[in-house]
Amino acid sequence: MLTQVIFRGLAVIAVLAVASYLLGDVLDQAWIDAHVRGHGVPGELLFLLAGWLLSSVGLSRQLIAFLSGYAFGFLPGVLLATLAVVAGCMLTYFISRYLLRAFLLQHYAERIDRMGRFVVENTFVMTMLIRLLPLGSNLMVNVAAGVSGVRSVPFFLGSAIGYLPQTLIFALVGSGTGVDQFWQVAVAMVLFVAATLLGIWMYRKYRHGKTLDPELDEQLDVAESLLPADKHRGSS
Repeated sequence: MLTQVIFRGLAVIAVLAVASYLLGDVLDQAWIDAHVRGHGVPGELLFLLAGWLLSSVGLSRQLIAFLSGYAFGFLPGVLLATLAVVAGCMLTYFISRYLLRAFLLQHYAERIDRMGRFVVENTFVMTMLIRLLPLGSNLMVNVAAGVSGVRSVPFFLGSAIGYLPQTLIFALVGSGTGVDQFWQVAVAMVLFVAATLLGIWMYRKYRHGKTLDPELDEQLDVAESLLPADKHRGSS
């Protein structure tokens, strides 16, 4: 199962890189070229606004990081993508807490309760390890945290730090879609494998019998059996 998880992530990276190279208007890059890339501060603010709103309703944070890397280069892309996605996380959290709590509890009570219990204790660490995983619903975690009354500051800080590895990887892919920069894609693939293994190891070590999602646990429990034995002993 671990090989399937890693393969899917590497396939996404490869598809993004190749499609971006072959098709200039794929993945809304035409919009980025027309309104964001090379437009200075107004372009940056427009990207932040779009990334903030779209991530708050579930747009993939990896795609936002890819487009940010494409538009602004590696390091500025990492910074702007992180700001956009963390802001989106905050928006979803507060809307779920103050505007949609009753509706969400009526329709998704069991899932919200399970996810809320997962992060309510040691919120910073538990949130960080969730964000390190390449699987799971980023949007649903934000919703559950808001509805469950999880403390906001450690939740947002844990999210910001946990987002960084995937943001770095996909911004690196986005910034490396030029003709002579595909070495960056290779580096990103190596980093993705390392980040995935780190996330799985941390999930096993620190969840202490809690479950974020049964389907996710099923996948990662199988994957963890393939990790080095010393890491298993460290989690017992």
